[in-house]
Amino acid sequence: MFQPVQVIDANDFRSAAEALAETGRELALRGWTPATSSNFSLRLSPQLAAITISGRDKGKLGAEDIMVVDLDGRAVGSAHRPSAETLLHTQLYAHDAAIGCVLHTHSRVQTVASRCFAERGEVLFAGWELLKAFRGYETHEASMSLRVLPNSQDIPALCAMIEPWLAHPQPLHGYLIDGHGLYAWGRDLAEARRHLDAFEFLLACELDLRSLRR
Repeated sequence: MFQPVQVIDANDFRSAAEALAETGRELALRGWTPATSSNFSLRLSPQLAAITISGRDKGKLGAEDIMVVDLDGRAVGSAHRPSAETLLHTQLYAHDAAIGCVLHTHSRVQTVASRCFAERGEVLFAGWELLKAFRGYETHEASMSLRVLPNSQDIPALCAMIEPWLAHPQPLHGYLIDGHGLYAWGRDLAEARRHLDAFEFLLACELDLRSLRR
């Protein structure tokens, strides 16, 4: 049963929906959202977020393909079904009020990297100039761990696995799921997109180095 309509500013929702739809179409053109995979969300208020409706082709997204959920992942004012992974988005919004956008993609690079580094449980980025693309990292001399989590169709169980890691003292901007893809986030859509692009580039570099060292 969907939840009754809460206070949602129609203009704010429309703006968020159009921004998410445009982002989805752009990422689909890059081949990062194969089939109907991937999902995107934007915080609307402390307790509400706009998110892609389940099963929509991200290359053809329009504002009508976006809906509202509360932080428990329940539909608000809609009979549509949100993305199956909605709780992975709302977990982040509930954890940190500064997070304003979450982008989840399934690029080839992200998916292959998730398998290659699954046993290690992380991808360690160190010495790369592009580390400075991430908020909180101001020099290439820094290092950053991108967690690789085991995949599960049990989303609440996956959330439970993620929750303790979110308390890590290092600034966190994303994680990989084994055989699945990447979650990246930021304070707003622009920052989340920058983090997503930086992760994609660095993962490609790490895969290239792994291949060249053989």
